[in-house]
Amino acid sequence: MRRLLLFLIACATLPAQKTEFRAGLAKLDITPSVPIWMSGYANRDHPSEGVLTRLYAKALAVEDNKRTRVVIVTTDLIGLPRAITDELSARAQKQYGLGRSQLLFNSSHTHTGPVVRPNLHTMYELHEPESAKLNDYAVKLREDLFTIIGAALGDLKPANLSFTQTTAGFAINRREVTPKGIRLGLNPGGPVDHSVPVLAVRGQDGSLKAILYGYACHNTTLTGQHYKISGDYAAYSQQELEATHSGAQAMFILLCGGDQNPNPRGTEEHAIQHGKSLADAVGKSLAGKLTPVRAPLRSAFQTVDLRFAIHTREQFEKEAQESNVFRARRAREMLALYDQRRPIRTTPYPVQAIRFGSEFTLLALGGEVVIDYALRAKKEFPHHQLVVAGYSNDVMCYIPSLRVLKEGGYEAVDSMVYYGMPGPFADDVEELVFDAITRTLRRVGVEKKK
Repeated sequence: MRRLLLFLIACATLPAQKTEFRAGLAKLDITPSVPIWMSGYANRDHPSEGVLTRLYAKALAVEDNKRTRVVIVTTDLIGLPRAITDELSARAQKQYGLGRSQLLFNSSHTHTGPVVRPNLHTMYELHEPESAKLNDYAVKLREDLFTIIGAALGDLKPANLSFTQTTAGFAINRREVTPKGIRLGLNPGGPVDHSVPVLAVRGQDGSLKAILYGYACHNTTLTGQHYKISGDYAAYSQQELEATHSGAQAMFILLCGGDQNPNPRGTEEHAIQHGKSLADAVGKSLAGKLTPVRAPLRSAFQTVDLRFAIHTREQFEKEAQESNVFRARRAREMLALYDQRRPIRTTPYPVQAIRFGSEFTLLALGGEVVIDYALRAKKEFPHHQLVVAGYSNDVMCYIPSLRVLKEGGYEAVDSMVYYGMPGPFADDVEELVFDAITRTLRRVGVEKKK
C-alpha cells in the first residue's frame, strides 16, 4: 500500500508531456444580420430570405518551439478578395509581427452566402439600399477577421499536432463533354481527387481542440433557386464534427475544387447528406492511427503575374453591343480601362506554402483552381505529403490548367465575364503557376523528385 501511494505521488509530480507546439483558436459568427444579396449565381433577383446555417470565421494559430508562428483563417464565404486579405495582412504584421507568409486565408466558396465585394463584381449591378448593405458587411467583416487573428494568437497553449488522410466520394468532375463543346454537367470519367487531409490539434491533456480538414469540391449543393443563407455541405460537416467531438473547433478548407461539383445536388437534404458523409470520414480517421507532427514550422509566400490572352479595344466595343447583360457590363468596364490607358493584361497570383515539420505541407493557391493542379503537384512532389488548397488569399477568377484552357468551357472562358476579367489566360498560365509553386516549396525545403 505504501509503495502504491508513493507511486501515485510520483506520477502526480511528473512534468507534463513535452510539446513542440502551442496552438490557439478563435471563432466569430459572420452571418449577415439583415436580408442581403447573395453571391455565386447570376440568376438571383432578390436578397436572402432567412438562414439555414450560421456562417463563421475561424482561426487556428500555431507556434513552434522556436516561436515561429502561423495563423490559418477559414471563412464560410464565397471568397476573400485581395483588397481584404492584403489589408488584414498589413495590419497583422504591424500589430503582431506576422510576415505575409505566416497568415493564410481560405474560403469554403459557399454559393449561399453574401456578396463579398469586389469579388465577382460584374455578376451584380446593385443600387441602394442593397449596395450599402454589402459595403457595411465588408467593413464589419474586415474587423471580425482581424479580431479572430488576434484572439487566436492570444489563446496559445501547449498542444500536440497529428496528421492523417482519408477519402470522401461525393465530388464529381463537372466538365461534361458534348458534341457542342464542354458544358457544366457530370463527367464521371473526368479527373477527381477524393482525398481528405486531416490535421488534429490536441491539448496537453490529450483532449481534441481543433480539426482542420479539406476536400476538393465546389460548395454548391444548393443552387441559385435557394435564398436562405448557409455554408452548404461544408457548414453541415463542421456542425456534425463539433457535435460529435465536444469542445473541438472544426475548420474546413476548400482544396482544388474549381471543376468539381457535389453529386447529387439541388436540395438541403443533399447538403446535409454530403456534410455528414464528409464528417463521418473525418471522424473515422481521427479514431485511427495519426502521424505525430513535429517542429519546425516553415512558411513562404510570393506572387506571380499571370498573363491574359491578347485582347483589343475593338473586341470589347463589339461585345458592348451584345444582348447578354453580363458580357455588355464587362465590356463597358474594359473599355473604361482602355480609355484610361491601363487595360488589364495581367493579374497578380498568390502562392503560399506552410510546412509542418516533415509530416506534411499545405500549399495554398489563389483563385478557383481546377483539380489538375493538385494532381500534378502531388505527382511532381511524391516524396512529400502535399495538401493543395485553392481559394486562398485571393479569389480573382478561375485558374484553368492548359488542358482545361484548350478545351474551353465555363472555367476557361465564360466565368471570366462574371469576375470582370478581360478573357481567357494565355497558354503559359499553368507553367507560370508551377514555376511559382516550385520556388515557393523550395523555400520551405520541399524539392521535386530527382
